[in-house]
Amino acid sequence: QVQLVESGGGLVHPGGSLRLSCAASGNIFMFYVMDWYRQTPGNQRELVAEHSSGGRTTYADFVKVRFTISRDNAKNTLYLQMNNLKPEDTAVYYCHVFREYSDYLRGLGSWGQGTQVTVSS
Repeated sequence: QVQLVESGGGLVHPGGSLRLSCAASGNIFMFYVMDWYRQTPGNQRELVAEHSSGGRTTYADFVKVRFTISRDNAKNTLYLQMNNLKPEDTAVYYCHVFREYSDYLRGLGSWGQGTQVTVSS
């Protein structure tokens, strides 16, 4: 089980920026996939961005261009840079990891506790 701790959430005005961080236990260089998800009340968690161990990144259509996912292997930390934030980006953001490919096949990932992002004027 990977321990994940998110930080960096908060209240921001529309058009503003935030950078979320996810500190992980273990050597993230080896991790198969690291993701950011978000969830609003009454809705399922939705994938925001994904970063594979090979460096490939994918984004949900609703955040393309505005958000950037990155890893710092030396710090064992995953980031999500969020620019031009909109009120509809308000959600709890979660870090998620599949440590190995076998975990991915079995759906055995690890979740952080989440960090609240609120975009409001």
